Amino acid sequence: MARSRISDVIYVGVGSHVVAIQASSGEELWRTKLKNSSFVTVSLEGDALYAGAGGEVFCLEPTSGQILWHNKLKGLGLGIVAFTGSSVSATQAAAMAAQAAATTAATI
Repeated sequence: MARSRISDVIYVGVGSHVVAIQASSGEELWRTKLKNSSFVTVSLEGDALYAGAGGEVFCLEPTSGQILWHNKLKGLGLGIVAFTGSSVSATQAAAMAAQAAATTAATI
């Protein structure tokens, strides 16, 4: 799999994974499983890629997807992790969490 510049990569959080996609071609470069969570948020800050899943924060190496560190944020619950500058607002995150809870309740 070819590696590319960080600026030509889109990072997507979906289905418990962070996926790196080549922006110019759509080719998947790598995927990393975090933990079971419907919502995975991502934030690229300089040379560090952060991801939130199930109330926990992960730091990944942007070119390989290797997890560099992980913080369980003990005592804060399993909610959606929002990052400063994230495209997901607190209101949107709350709405998504409510929808996920309703979906989970309907399947039990």
